[in-house]
This record gives sequence, structure tokens and C-alpha cells, in this order.
Amino acid sequence: MAKEHTKDLVKFLKPFSPEIKETVLWLRDFVWEKYPGTNELIYDNYNALAFGWSPTDKVGHTFCSIAVGRTSKNIHFGFYWGSEIADPKKMLLGNGNQYRYILVKSKEEFPIAYIIRLLKDAHQNSLSKVKDKKQLVHGLTITKSISAVKRSLKAKPAKPVKKASKKK
Repeated sequence: MAKEHTKDLVKFLKPFSPEIKETVLWLRDFVWEKYPGTNELIYDNYNALAFGWSPTDKVGHTFCSIAVGRTSKNIHFGFYWGSEIADPKKMLLGNGNQYRYILVKSKEEFPIAYIIRLLKDAHQNSLSKVKDKKQLVHGLTITKSISAVKRSLKAKPAKPVKKASKKK
């Protein structure tokens, strides 16, 4: 399976709005066009639908990813080892030990030129983490996990209706 394999991803995107689907698939095409020899790893998890690109089939070698929150509906374009790449414009969010991302509001606001620069650094960093070159595989789409239960927005309890009191 490769870039052309979208069956699982399209199925996993069903709960999301058409606008989110369009943006996510556009971002996917953007990465595949730049890194066609890498592998797409898909995780349909409880909190989010996430997929990323790796030179191997290992999540630890992932250099970039796209995630859509199930309740927030936020789209993250992230870097698995983002803390290890230069971010001169300080656009990346996150302050943990590893992951950094930008919040994608629309295709029009996506900083393509800057992200291309970050992708280059992130990809090189990822390749440096592959110690056994036999692990390298090329151009696959791999569904790594599917959670049986997905998080959803909780319905707010209905407010009790106050009964009008009769005045005596």
C-alpha cells in the first residue's frame, strides 16, 4: 500500500466535517509529494486520528505527523522530534521533551515555505535515528492501530425547566 491507499484514512475521517477532511487530505498530499519514499503510519486512536511519516515502520522514526482531535477538532501539523529541530521563527507550539506542532486553521494560512524548511531538518534528524539501515522501507501506508472506542463530545445535561408557580 502507498500514497494511493486512502481507504482506511477516508473511513477514519468520516466523523469529521468536510472542511477538516479537505484540509487533512491536502496536508497529506503536501507531505507525500515532498517525501514519496517514506511510509505513512496511521493511528485511529481514542482521542485523535493521527498519522505520520517515517523512513521505517517505527513510530520512533516519525519525522512529521498530522493529528485531528476528536473533541477539539483541532488539526495539528507536528514534528515527532520537534524539540530537536531549529525553529527560528518560533512558530512551533509545545514545550515537552519531544513533540512540537503548529495549529492548522486553514490551507491559506499554512506557512508552506517555512514548513518545507522544518520538514527537511526533521527528516534528516529522523534518518539519523535509524541505526539499522535494513529497517528502511519505502512508500508504504500502514494502519498501526485502531481503537475500538472513540472519544466523543459529551452531551450537556438538559437544564431543568422551571415550572411557573401560581400566585394565590
